[in-house]
Amino acid sequence: MNTIVIYKSKYGSTKQYAEWIAEELGCSATNAKDIKAAELEKYDNIIFGGGMYSESIDGVSLITKNFDKLNDKKVVIFTVGLTDPGHKKYYKSVADRNLSPEIQSRVKIFNLPGRMIMEDLSFVHRKELGVLKAILSKKTDLSEDGKLLLELCDNSNDFMDKDAIAPIVAEFKK
Repeated sequence: MNTIVIYKSKYGSTKQYAEWIAEELGCSATNAKDIKAAELEKYDNIIFGGGMYSESIDGVSLITKNFDKLNDKKVVIFTVGLTDPGHKKYYKSVADRNLSPEIQSRVKIFNLPGRMIMEDLSFVHRKELGVLKAILSKKTDLSEDGKLLLELCDNSNDFMDKDAIAPIVAEFKK
């Protein structure tokens, strides 16, 4: 069975996870910009990883727009973000926003912890964080998750964990 790991990464976290997964599975990791949709058909197993920005999975359209051609493939999608992967309700809403019910029923989705290095962020992402911080700061009834999110707006954070890829790797070593 031939496998490919495809990733879309802005700041490097998703690329790092893709490389770790590819290393464990003995396959290649390829940037989504370097692969054509038609090339997906030659693989039996497709693992796609995208960073999460404003509840959108970066680059996942490569999979969603071509899903009809992937009927006989095993497809796994992983996201990388700062929200705790244990927040199932949040990640369900992300899946609903990015993937049709049909796709959700046929793929496995994994959510991995990422990193954010403030100095590396683009101007747009720094501005978005500033807006988010302003909104959260005005709230008087902030939940624990909201307080954590507010704290994340001001600091670099690295939650990456190579061990987090184990369930993805296990999917293909059965």
